[in-house]
Amino acid sequence: MVAWVAQYTLDVEDVDCMAAFWSAALGYTVDQGGDGSAKLYPPPGGTGPTVWLQGSGTAKRAKNRLHLDLVSDGDPAAEVRRLIDLGARHADVGQTGDEQFVVLADPEDNEFCVLDHAPARRP
Repeated sequence: MVAWVAQYTLDVEDVDCMAAFWSAALGYTVDQGGDGSAKLYPPPGGTGPTVWLQGSGTAKRAKNRLHLDLVSDGDPAAEVRRLIDLGARHADVGQTGDEQFVVLADPEDNEFCVLDHAPARRP
């Protein structure tokens, strides 16, 4: 038996803002919860995990200990520009400049990466 990633949960201060950003970034649909949360679902036929945005009412305080690595279905540089247009910003977490990814932060400063290419899968 093994476990698999079914959902990514993120504590957020502004659920509406973060639902708008992450649904546009990932192409997910939003189901606003009546409890101050929102659940984001992959598009039909999508295989990614759901995302649960849990309203915390508090701002982020430190660098994430877990983050998302995104990969584009096209040009990674164009994807970075698109995400910045949606509200992301470049983030410095100590990169050297030789990485095969770009570090960004969402509107509440949660870091995530845009990879140059999908990670290799073991055979």
